[in-house]
Amino acid sequence: MKHNRRSQAPHSATRRNILKAAGAAGFGAALGAPVVFAQSAPAGFVPVLLLQGSAGVPGKTGLTLLGDRPLNMETPPHLLDDDATPAERFFVRNNGLPPDIGDVADEDWRLKIDGEVAHPFDLSIADLKHDFETVTLHLPVECGGNGRKFYRPAASGNQWTFGAVGFGVWTGVRLADVLDAAGVKPGAVYTGHYGADRHLSGDPAKHPISRGVPIEKALEPHTLIAWALNGAPLPPQNGYPLRLVVPGWPGSCSQKWLTRIWVRDRVHDGEKMGGDAYRMPTHPVPPGAKVSDSDMEIITSMPVKSLITFPATGAERKSRAPFEVRGHAWSGETPVAAMHISADFGATWQEVALDSPTNKYASQRWRATLTSPEKGYYEIWARATDAAGVMQPPTPPGWNPKGYLNNMQHRIGIFAV
Repeated sequence: MKHNRRSQAPHSATRRNILKAAGAAGFGAALGAPVVFAQSAPAGFVPVLLLQGSAGVPGKTGLTLLGDRPLNMETPPHLLDDDATPAERFFVRNNGLPPDIGDVADEDWRLKIDGEVAHPFDLSIADLKHDFETVTLHLPVECGGNGRKFYRPAASGNQWTFGAVGFGVWTGVRLADVLDAAGVKPGAVYTGHYGADRHLSGDPAKHPISRGVPIEKALEPHTLIAWALNGAPLPPQNGYPLRLVVPGWPGSCSQKWLTRIWVRDRVHDGEKMGGDAYRMPTHPVPPGAKVSDSDMEIITSMPVKSLITFPATGAERKSRAPFEVRGHAWSGETPVAAMHISADFGATWQEVALDSPTNKYASQRWRATLTSPEKGYYEIWARATDAAGVMQPPTPPGWNPKGYLNNMQHRIGIFAV
């Protein structure tokens, strides 16, 4: 096995300037008028008139905007009806400003592996493709705050409803294979991840996010260093040209624009690893309670969840006529075991057909045939159950300061006509 250990910056100031100009021109075309004072616009600027859904964000369609600095957009559930979420519908969760890098040759992007390893090295995407086995896996990526909007009292942060999740087919190499090549030392405890995104302040010494995982999770064979989504290069807002995919755990572990993996002899202490960031209380707390840092623990496995992706809420169906309902079910370390739906506000539940996962952690499609009742409004509720017997609750589970891990049942409203 050969590795090129030369150091090289993954992007250049010149390319940033070119892209800034191209961005201004693109916004002008979308607006139908030139952007006046474009040279004074801050990094990450998108004209407010274009910030209606995903309009104005290249490569994204149909998404719901939650914030523009940093950019965060979720996917309406009915746009998640594909087996694999199309790149243009894949949600966006940013903590800082994406790097301005344009097109990157495989030989030019560098990934450093260092710390508690016998053979530190840096390698290119070309090295990854040449030196390690390429694998393709169907893996969900989900923000730990998905569902935050429904906690009361409100939790701070982006008010995600149900759409901070995507079901992608990722291509890359196993992180375990790369770490094995580096020779993980016996004292290794955790990884620390770094990307090329920039802090909102513009301070190059600050990282917008740098999280990690226990070394055991890093060595799990489904944890990937990925360069492709659904057979194409990663979308710019989803980590192009290289990212981690850590399945079953919060999406914050899946560092985008990946440039470094630091193997640590302790729990990583990077940005958003402390305080209440991606942490849950170690015991139930009353709503609105203040929780000390010592009573918080890092989130690991995500809970069991499901979505109704067809029909869309508000749809009309002929009274007394059958129609199809379908969606996704997924979970963290404990797999999905059963799927049920209800059309009478939870009074009765119908078990539905659940596809087998294509690989561990993959989302599972489910489908059922329902018959509309008499004319009027009714709801369809969805409930997944994992192999440990844990099922989705009808309302948000235990309140927590940042509104994490809400796996309440998804429901849609239907009109029988």
